[in-house]
Amino acid sequence: MNKVAARLSKAFVEQLSWEKNEPAWMREHRLRCLEIFERLPLPRFGPDLSALDLGDLTYYARPVAPVERLEDLPEDIRRTFQALGLPEAEQRALGGLRAQVDSEEVYRSLLRELRAKGVIFMSMEEAVREFPWVQEYFMKVIPPEDNKFAALHGAVWSGGTFIWVPEGVEVEIPLQAYYRMQTEGVGQFEHTLIIAERGSSLHYIEGCSAPRYSRMSLHSGMVEIVAKEGARVRFTTIQNWSKNVYNLNNKRAWAYAEARVDWVSGSLGSRVTMLYPTTVLLGPGARTENLSFTFAQEGMWLDTGARAIHRAPETSSRLVSRSVVQGRATSVFRGTIQVAPEARRAKGHMECSTLLLSPEARTETIPIIRAENEEVELGHEATVGRVSQEQLFYLMSRGLDEAQALSLIVNGFVSPILQEIPWEYALELRRLLEMSFAEAVA
Repeated sequence: MNKVAARLSKAFVEQLSWEKNEPAWMREHRLRCLEIFERLPLPRFGPDLSALDLGDLTYYARPVAPVERLEDLPEDIRRTFQALGLPEAEQRALGGLRAQVDSEEVYRSLLRELRAKGVIFMSMEEAVREFPWVQEYFMKVIPPEDNKFAALHGAVWSGGTFIWVPEGVEVEIPLQAYYRMQTEGVGQFEHTLIIAERGSSLHYIEGCSAPRYSRMSLHSGMVEIVAKEGARVRFTTIQNWSKNVYNLNNKRAWAYAEARVDWVSGSLGSRVTMLYPTTVLLGPGARTENLSFTFAQEGMWLDTGARAIHRAPETSSRLVSRSVVQGRATSVFRGTIQVAPEARRAKGHMECSTLLLSPEARTETIPIIRAENEEVELGHEATVGRVSQEQLFYLMSRGLDEAQALSLIVNGFVSPILQEIPWEYALELRRLLEMSFAEAVA
């Protein structure tokens, strides 16, 4: 089965599961998710999704066979990876690298030292086949009943990453996966499951991109993180979608006692994005931080945010967002801090700032702070500003053109987020920003 553009059906889901040689529990899970998907409505908030035709998607595409070396990939994909700097990144600063094109993995590597420590870094399909205990975790952090696209994902997921870090093991070099949507009109549904055992640590970096086509494409991945007692997980996402992509993701973590989960993201592109990474703080002393940067350009609607759910005492959360809006685009920030009655002495802070680069740019901030006990420290702040003509004139009088001046202003605005990203990826984001401004001004 190389490419299937069929309508969603029980027969298609069964065929997909059969092709992947899955155990019976996964096949039953897919069929249950399909039933839930057909029953649930589209989201009743946020952007208009009526132009997304779910019946017109290619739900599975395998463009190439997996290879042992990046240089053995077909020339067009190899050129793309070289332009993204994947070979150099693997040699320089990565403990492991996975690359997926459309629905399947095409390349994987892991440092010998990490294998010796027992770290597991493999495709999600392999983990489902090899480890029966994966069933205890798969779609337990995000159940299919959560929303329509979670259920769709559960029915047709393909590819993705499974990481297991043994107790006390610190993975000091980041692991990375790169996801490329190569086929026109494709749906990409990778599933990432990270389990960090007691006292372990991990930094995982995810990169996503797609070429520009006229047909709509859908990216509906899922990330589930389980950080056990005292574990530390940082999840960094760099996304550069083309303007025909609907990016409707689900990301959520469970953090147990004294664990820490941090989300860092830089998002450019897409026609529509709906993304709200969530951390559920389940044990005393658990912490989370969410740092995000979005750049919405002409015709885009980026509906993003973060959630922290406090369910244990002395937990803490910090949600920070920087948004830049240019042209007739919309940026929405939805932030939630929720504190349960038993989460006494919890602390939470939410901060969102937006920079508008044009008169037509639109932004909304929708904070929700709910505390069910009085022993808490919670706060929220928001700012919205515009780039003044005086700022532009000053910089352009020093020899910069308009695109360079805008890029300099925006880079300063988002620097609190970029400084949390590994320097080589921050440089790439700055380069993408410069290219975007040059294109817009032209």
